[in-house]
Amino acid sequence: MDLDRRTLMTGGLGMGLASASGAVAQTLGSELKDLSGTPLPPETTEYVDLWPKGPTGLLKADLNEAVKTSPNPPPRRLVSGVVRPRLAVYRPQKPNGGALLVIPGGGYTYISVDNEGHNVGRVFSAQGLTVFVLYYRLPAEGWAQASDVPLMDAQRAMRLIKARAKDFHIDPTRVGVMGFSAGGHLCASLATGYGAPVYAAVDAIDAEDARPHLCAPLYAVISMKPGLTHAGSRSNLIGATANEEITARYSTENHVTAQTPPAFLLHAEDDGAVPVENTLAFRAALKAAGVAVETHLYPRGGHGFGILSPAVPWSDLFLHFARQQGLYSETNA
Repeated sequence: MDLDRRTLMTGGLGMGLASASGAVAQTLGSELKDLSGTPLPPETTEYVDLWPKGPTGLLKADLNEAVKTSPNPPPRRLVSGVVRPRLAVYRPQKPNGGALLVIPGGGYTYISVDNEGHNVGRVFSAQGLTVFVLYYRLPAEGWAQASDVPLMDAQRAMRLIKARAKDFHIDPTRVGVMGFSAGGHLCASLATGYGAPVYAAVDAIDAEDARPHLCAPLYAVISMKPGLTHAGSRSNLIGATANEEITARYSTENHVTAQTPPAFLLHAEDDGAVPVENTLAFRAALKAAGVAVETHLYPRGGHGFGILSPAVPWSDLFLHFARQQGLYSETNA
């Protein structure tokens, strides 16, 4: 399915459409509720480490995880210095067998773990999906093979989820990936580079196929090309002066094939951080390869709106796409 959504979402009209779609509207205090007033699950306390003996390649011995709170409303935690890559697990009360790996963004400078991570887990786990929020290593913080460090963690996360499918009550063939902004670049990198040999196997888990069932890079940094990319993400991932060969290698639109999983794309055309042309480039590559793609473009919404913005209600749109693509069904709980 390929749908180009260009609907005016301003003021009361946006709220009306949000209500009609059943999308989550706002955070009320510390309790997240849907528009019917039903509380969503609290933040998880279950975490799973990706690497059995911790990750290798740390070049900066004094690197430590740090958490800051963004001054911009709504309050959100920004995590950097990840030395313990891990998954935050959201288990639904009634699992439907489908699972979703969620990758928050942050320009490869930090990880915006709330609006693009934990809140996504809370929303979609309430709909029966088992959700895994990825805390991944950041490439500019002192790691060997720095440009591949995020993809190492994303591949390992997908393999770990599939290897432990029985424990999580999911179908290992139905695990999707969703990412936001720079996390969308990592999402697209996994969707196009799930088989790339970026690390040596450490245990039996690495025999699992890291290909996602579907992908959803949202307001994503797709390309590393100057003038198209987000400059901060490019600088952190490959360096501001990376040559054409490196730039092309990490521009995900160049690596779409017929084996790339079906994609759900979303972007606001007034995004002042990541040009909408990133999403259009990925869509064009998917179409050329014959891959199913659903595209939603909004004239307003800006950047970093996450899953709670009433002006850009998209959660039900994604759930519809996920059902169509067989990630889950209403009857496979």
